[in-house]
Amino acid sequence: MMEIWDVYDQDRALVHKTMRRGDPFESGAYHLVVHLCIFNAAGELLIQQRQPFKSGWSGMWDVTVGGSTVSGETSHSAAEREAFEELGYKIDLAHVRPSLTVNFENGFDDFYLVEDDVAISGLKLQYEEVRQVKWAPKSDIFSMIDSQEFIPYHKSLIELLFDMRKQTGAHRSEKR
Repeated sequence: MMEIWDVYDQDRALVHKTMRRGDPFESGAYHLVVHLCIFNAAGELLIQQRQPFKSGWSGMWDVTVGGSTVSGETSHSAAEREAFEELGYKIDLAHVRPSLTVNFENGFDDFYLVEDDVAISGLKLQYEEVRQVKWAPKSDIFSMIDSQEFIPYHKSLIELLFDMRKQTGAHRSEKR
């Protein structure tokens, strides 16, 4: 099934156009990607290994879930869908804002950071996408990036995700 994406301008406003996944981007056209990062109480991140037959980053490890929004979706509804499709994990993000948005060449990437001691045994992995999942501390993810087993995110981004997992905003709250 062909994915249809909504098109945004550089200010992230919908321009009431769509495009098909894989088509070249027109000048000034952007799309929206989402990632959900689930942390446990021990401060580990749930990571997933992509299937070896999946195109793009085949067999590599990634953050909990991620994917492109499809036409008509909001950022939070796309993150909810991706979590359910890839892991069978149901979450309500209707009143949650992304913790971080990272701009990239062709769009915007929203990162949602949540805490939940998910039982891996209770997840239903989507065969077409996910080979396996596991909990990993930041140091293991850094090692996996170094050994080219993990998608080559900037380590500073991974560090920031771990640092921001229990807070919002660009600075720590002031203690009074």
